[in-house]
Amino acid sequence: MHKFITLLLFLSSVFMQTAFANEEDEMAAMQKKLNAEVMEQPFLAEEPEKVEAYIQESLKKKIKPPPYRGNYWRPGYTCHDLLRYNWREYRNCMYYYRYYGHYY
Repeated sequence: MHKFITLLLFLSSVFMQTAFANEEDEMAAMQKKLNAEVMEQPFLAEEPEKVEAYIQESLKKKIKPPPYRGNYWRPGYTCHDLLRYNWREYRNCMYYYRYYGHYY
């Protein structure tokens, strides 16, 4: 009986180690896939000098900013939240905010 329990404990520890190793492999593969997905997305920098130039030019021409027509704006967002989706929407939001003093 003692040998049976020892054998059972040994086999369960081997099984647990194998399961843990498999889980680590799966986690590493999922992390690698996630990293690849993140790196595939474009990096959109703020480029404040371009945004400021656009705003100044639009103000000089007295162009009224149009209302938001995109798909990404959510309540509680700021212009910076749009930057993860589209630089042009970010730029337009910054102009809208400068012109009206509030977000969409």
